[in-house]
Amino acid sequence: MLLTASLSGLAKGNTLTLRVLETSDVHGSFFPYDLLDRKPKPGSMARVSSYVNKLRKQYGKNVLLLDNGDILQGQPVSYYSNFIDTTQTNIAAQVINYLGYDAETIGNHDVEPGHRVYDKWIAAVKCPVLGANVINTASGAPYLKPYTIIERNGCRIAVFGMLTPAIPNWLPKNIWSGLRFDEMVSTAKRWMKIMKEQEKADVVIGLFHSGKSGGITTPTYEEDASEKVAREVPGFDLVLFGHDHTRHLDKVVNIAGDTVLCMDPANNAITVADATLSLKKKQGKWTLVHKSGVLQDITKEPVDEEYLRHFKAYIDKVDSFANEKIGEFKHTISTKDSYFGNSAFNDLILNLELQITHADIAFNAPLSFNATIKAGPVYMSDMFKLYKYENQLYVMRLTGEEVRKHLEMSYDLWMNTMKSPDDHLLLLDSRTQGDAQRLGFKNFSFNFDAAAGVDYTVDVTKPDGQKVTILRMSNGEPFDPNRWYKVAVNSYRANGGGELLTKGAGIPKDSLESRIIWRSDRDQRYYLMQEIKRQKVLDPQPNHNWKMIPETWTQPAAERDRKLLFGE
Repeated sequence: MLLTASLSGLAKGNTLTLRVLETSDVHGSFFPYDLLDRKPKPGSMARVSSYVNKLRKQYGKNVLLLDNGDILQGQPVSYYSNFIDTTQTNIAAQVINYLGYDAETIGNHDVEPGHRVYDKWIAAVKCPVLGANVINTASGAPYLKPYTIIERNGCRIAVFGMLTPAIPNWLPKNIWSGLRFDEMVSTAKRWMKIMKEQEKADVVIGLFHSGKSGGITTPTYEEDASEKVAREVPGFDLVLFGHDHTRHLDKVVNIAGDTVLCMDPANNAITVADATLSLKKKQGKWTLVHKSGVLQDITKEPVDEEYLRHFKAYIDKVDSFANEKIGEFKHTISTKDSYFGNSAFNDLILNLELQITHADIAFNAPLSFNATIKAGPVYMSDMFKLYKYENQLYVMRLTGEEVRKHLEMSYDLWMNTMKSPDDHLLLLDSRTQGDAQRLGFKNFSFNFDAAAGVDYTVDVTKPDGQKVTILRMSNGEPFDPNRWYKVAVNSYRANGGGELLTKGAGIPKDSLESRIIWRSDRDQRYYLMQEIKRQKVLDPQPNHNWKMIPETWTQPAAERDRKLLFGE
């Protein structure tokens, strides 16, 4: 029926049906095999390719294919292309080019690998890479194209891209040197006038690497502002967004009384946002008369075998890289232990941080909700479970009191204040069950820092700000709140990520840089891998340097919450 209507409309020249497809937060999910867990992977761009091909057979060039960023980081294939095999065209660009995307927006994890990687990727991508609010500070002009105009049957479709402006809260300045990231609503208002009046756009599509709403909020911007832009900036017909790893399908009414279709397919190429736009030509101008959308499950689509054949040589090289044995663990370790006390997984990272940096104290949080590395051989692919992101390793100067306050905020985000032995131990929120970001917690688990180098207790019956008591240094020396300590942290935290050093420890954001006394040249995963290679066989054990009290309450509560989160 749709096919007949579409072809009939094109023949008459006065109707037009567009199918607009969006992928977002692909995170290296290019092939249907998960090198981290060493098993077949649901979704992936190999299945997206089949879905796109099927629609192109129906709609031809009236299929618009858009990607919303965070495509450069996440799987070993991405790391291999970004940092190991750097002479070839980046695999993310190869995939975008093979599938024939019409436009791409840059994401925060595309910025994370640094200028050398993303500038090369941008140059290699054959479609426009968009980012209206990514500004070149030298010229004051956008660093990337603000928008692109796609013409179909005389209809002018503007695709307008923006990136969440919260980059400076997560990434060190050297990674985005020469850039600034402007607030989204004001940016959209400025460019909407140009797209409508100068470009004479008949349809305007927003392609925003920013979540629905909320996130980091400052006096000057919001991290997740896609819905806000849809409401406050008249002119958008369709807003496609991402970043928050959460499926959304909504229609919102903007301040002019017009309806805007808003869609987010979440992450890892498991779902595609699929919008149908129906237009009629009235008095020589194309007018949108109907719009609808579905979040299309890609997991049941067949793998595109031609796609796999095209990339086979690259897949074989990445397999060889990922399957390199780098050491051996005597025990299985899992991140899920990290939420309930001392964890061999988290403490392995903390102890390696101390060994690598010779710092006095180290902070680390679980970066994956439920990752396991089994006893036995440890492969290169396991390093992406041990440490998920390409953070650098830093050493900072903090006073003892700042260390305590940092931990106070971490445990306030993490632990419930128990009023009775029947309460939850963890600060949970039923609304985030199944949420790809908070995973049943009220707050982000990648901000649940524990420490090595100090012995301490966490009294969960005490109010926020009074839970943590540092007893001593773990080497037996006294802990001094007034003394300066060398503290190992990742670059995300050192830059103010999670606000544990700013709101928690009370260090002004503009003073963080002056506290950094050492930076690693390469990402933290590289140094962890090198240390495991050097030691060959490791026996990861919990440090037992901190505990939650009173244990008569916390231990049964931990068992209840563990069963609730993990079914065990």
